[in-house]
Amino acid sequence: MTSPLVTVLDYGFGNVRSAVRAVEHVGARVSLTADRTIAEHSDGLIVPGVGAFEAVMNGLREVRGDQIIGRRLAGGRPVLGICVGMQVMFERGVEHGVETEGLDQWPGTVEKLQAPVVPNMGWATVEAPEGSVLFDGIADERFYFVHSYGARAFPLGTTEDTGRFQPPLVTWSEAGPAHAADRFVAAVENGALTATQFHPEKSGEAGLQLLRNWVASL
Repeated sequence: MTSPLVTVLDYGFGNVRSAVRAVEHVGARVSLTADRTIAEHSDGLIVPGVGAFEAVMNGLREVRGDQIIGRRLAGGRPVLGICVGMQVMFERGVEHGVETEGLDQWPGTVEKLQAPVVPNMGWATVEAPEGSVLFDGIADERFYFVHSYGARAFPLGTTEDTGRFQPPLVTWSEAGPAHAADRFVAAVENGALTATQFHPEKSGEAGLQLLRNWVASL
């Protein structure tokens, strides 16, 4: 049986080499490229992201990454966003008073964390929902975060379930001490679109197992 082909989108932002090594380690074939044909038709697409929301969006648009992601999701082909690669899936981001339009796959705003100390940097646990594929066997593990911004709410699918679509599975975490913690979205599983605020490629064996779970779903 041929291993799945995963494209790590190479658009100038993100820990691409670390992501490539991690995904290769869990058994996938990996292509590091911005080639539209390869990125659209590989078994899985990883969208890394480091830096400012606006800069990442500009970088994506320069390689038509927004179109690649949109076409893949329209066809039900898996996408995994990491860190700012997750944040840009939301409707908008606000940094230093500048509002930037995101990819609008999910409603909501990425904004500065309301924690006593930012960036939120280091290892932390998460609250994974029942039925999570991504966190199967690792729900109690710790993952590596480094970010000052995040989605502090996730309105999609939280108010009512029409029965037509399975609501997204949302994983949460907290920044700051218990007495002043700020809750934010740590991961989302929403059909073909999956994303993590933390860096699985920097999260040791737990992060590798998460990537292994995702690759196994392709």
